[in-house]
This record gives sequence, structure tokens and C-alpha cells, in this order.
Amino acid sequence: MTLFIDGDAFPNLLKPIVLRSIERLSLPTKVIANKKIHIGNTKHIKYIIVSQGADEADHHIVELCKEGDLVITADIPLADRIISKNAHAIDHRGELYSVDNIKQYLAMKNLMESIRESGEMTGGPKAFGQKDAHAFANQLNAFLTKHC
Repeated sequence: MTLFIDGDAFPNLLKPIVLRSIERLSLPTKVIANKKIHIGNTKHIKYIIVSQGADEADHHIVELCKEGDLVITADIPLADRIISKNAHAIDHRGELYSVDNIKQYLAMKNLMESIRESGEMTGGPKAFGQKDAHAFANQLNAFLTKHC
């Protein structure tokens, strides 16, 4: 299994959590973004910078991802594409996307986007905090225990 990290908007609080798991399991990891992102120094991480542009990192992740791989992303459309390849996706707040729930998340994202486009003011997601990092760490550990 390869771990892919969608580096765009990757929370700093998650970097040490992910780095510990990568080191502990010698987990091959690719961090893909359109700017330099640094998770940590380890021989297990390969950093890939893609061209600027909407969804360039996402396209590259989908291209490289194989069945059984894990992608860490907060991008729901990317998670949907990953799930369709029989791979796995976890978001920054610890949600494990699956065949059973991804379409519901995608529908909600599209609904909220439509509401915002109509001029309604909607609050964005709450600020990322320690509670979210803890939920992510628990989900990542459970996933890796089951799959590695």
C-alpha cells in the first residue's frame, strides 16, 4: 500500500501524526501539491510538485493511485474518484470515505455550493483544531492497523 497526501491545505497539526505512522510502518508515501509542502525528513516520503492550476494535484493522485492505496484529502470530489478505483480516502477530520457514504458527502457538497452560488451566506467549516487532529489520528491508526 502507498499513502498519498493531497498536500494542498494539509493542516500542520497532522504532519507529526502522519510522519510517525510513515516511519513506524516504513510506509511508502507521496506528498503531491502545487507548492512545496514539508511533512518531515524520511526516506519513505517522495515530494511531487505539480503544475499550478485547479485540480492538477488531484489528477496526478488519481493517475498514480492503485487499488488498496490510501489518500489523505479534504477534497470530496477527489475522494469520490479514489473510491471508484477501489482505494481508500480519509479526510483531515478523520472521516473515512467509502462506497457507502461518498455519494452522500458529494451531494451535500454540491448542495452547499449551489446555495452559496445563489447568494446565500453560509458559514464555512469550523476552524481545524486539536479535537479534529485527534479524530484523524484515531481513524488513521485504526485503518493502518487493519490494512498494514
